[in-house]
Amino acid sequence: MKKLKVIDFFCGAGGFSEGFRQMGFEIVHGYDHWKPAIDTYNHNFNLSCEVKNILDFKNSIDEIEELPDTEIILGSPPCVSFSTSNKSGNADKSLGVELTETFLRIVAVKKNKPNSILKAWFMENVVNSKRYLQTSYTFKDLGLSDWATKHRISPLKIALDLYENTSVINSADYGSYQARKRVISGEIIKKQKLIVPSKTHSDKNEQGKLLYNSIDGIKRHFPNPYSSKENILVKDPQYDLKISLFEIYDHFYDTGVYEAEWKFSKYWKTNHPYMGKMSFPENENKPSRTITATKIANSRESIIYKSEIKRYGNGEYRLPTVREASMFMGFPITYQFLGSENTKWRLVGNAVCCAVSRAFAKTVLQELRAEIPKQLNVNKSPNLKNVPNLNSFKLKSFDNPPIKNKGARFRRHAIKEGNLTVTLSNYDIEKNSKSHGKWYTSIQYGTGKGFPIQKVEDSYYKELEPILRLHANGEKFIKIINNGFSEAIANSSLLQDMYEKQKSISNYKEPTILVDEISVILKSLNIEDRNFKQKNNEIFLYKEEIPVRQLFALYAINKISTKTNLIK
Repeated sequence: MKKLKVIDFFCGAGGFSEGFRQMGFEIVHGYDHWKPAIDTYNHNFNLSCEVKNILDFKNSIDEIEELPDTEIILGSPPCVSFSTSNKSGNADKSLGVELTETFLRIVAVKKNKPNSILKAWFMENVVNSKRYLQTSYTFKDLGLSDWATKHRISPLKIALDLYENTSVINSADYGSYQARKRVISGEIIKKQKLIVPSKTHSDKNEQGKLLYNSIDGIKRHFPNPYSSKENILVKDPQYDLKISLFEIYDHFYDTGVYEAEWKFSKYWKTNHPYMGKMSFPENENKPSRTITATKIANSRESIIYKSEIKRYGNGEYRLPTVREASMFMGFPITYQFLGSENTKWRLVGNAVCCAVSRAFAKTVLQELRAEIPKQLNVNKSPNLKNVPNLNSFKLKSFDNPPIKNKGARFRRHAIKEGNLTVTLSNYDIEKNSKSHGKWYTSIQYGTGKGFPIQKVEDSYYKELEPILRLHANGEKFIKIINNGFSEAIANSSLLQDMYEKQKSISNYKEPTILVDEISVILKSLNIEDRNFKQKNNEIFLYKEEIPVRQLFALYAINKISTKTNLIK
């Protein structure tokens, strides 16, 4: 049987195509509006595709009919409109829907044209995209009424059914070293439905399945980024190929993270006011979390590892290299990405996971009763011509520390306990206002949005002193806060300035350090791990019993807001 041909829309770096190529399919063309994507695609598939806006096919039937006829059509419309991480899921969805429906329009024409050779089509996107697409599309829905009538098809006939032909796929179930959930829609034409590949891996021992691959499975079998520069052969952890260490691009450079950034990430991962706890650093005995399209070190979603070299503070932790990220996406180490570091991250993070595309490619062959390749078709040697290389084999100097924007908002609590938090902020959390020079003490009840918020007036800490003295080490705690700790509290403008510059100045401490120090003090004094029962809810208005440690935290947080607002 001759090779089945593939055309790929929104091709990006080529992850969707790569999985099909590995199973013996012929990749004939890719379409994308972003030049670095087309350059990368051409480089790896030895093609001469040009930049193309997919929306050009929205109103032009002629352009669709001029597309090469292929047995397979792939598409992964941009996920940014649908992603829950984009403006917390509130981004405008109209462009995402328009691009997706343009792709479906192409598929509908190629599937229903006379003498169609289309055998299968597949579309990948983020899970959230399902909410904004129709469950089925008629020819009329896709702007194909005239085309359908011309071909003696009712415009009201369903051209594509997504309801029965859509499934959520976790890449880890197919051997990926990353747990990446995406929705796949599509159809094997002769079956008139989507055939979901059988899972090959599981997170627990299941008969006939392998255990999930983990981060450690990549890192343990691959040189770390700080390896010495020597001409040795390195085996790809996923594929049967070896290349020289000098041919491995985008890996041997320092991705160490500034202390201010990794501490910020650690806080939001392990101590978020209303979201669940995450591992910090990453749990390397599990598949990687989703590789994102943005290289970021100070986010809850950041992927952060303990550095392989002994450093404390700056560089103690690091991000994945571009090469590591690409391996988690399933790309061979011979696959190259063109552009700057940020561009390469975007290319990798936006790609379709190769293990998933390979699984669907194999299913197509099985359903067509075609021969399954005994070996994967993978480039054995890299094409390094004109490829920018991030390798430096040098350590980072950490001489350009990150800073916050002017007027950046601050919010932090010392401990998360008893289903509540006591928070220091430079804005009114209840009103979600901008920062304006005043600092606040507030109490958040519950661990989700919409729970009550109690504002606490400045100087309230004085009313807590008699109560704290009734508890073990209460007197010691009061003395520590008022002798030494309070001297490090600056006025409101300097406190804001230190936060923006992410560093302490003179004898004053940056607010993040102040709040974190409260937690350290509580631990050092072994403050009681039990609840305190109030009389008439006089302190914490929405809870009768609260952890003793939160009472102490309230005292210290309120001391900060009181003093910083009073000092001129």
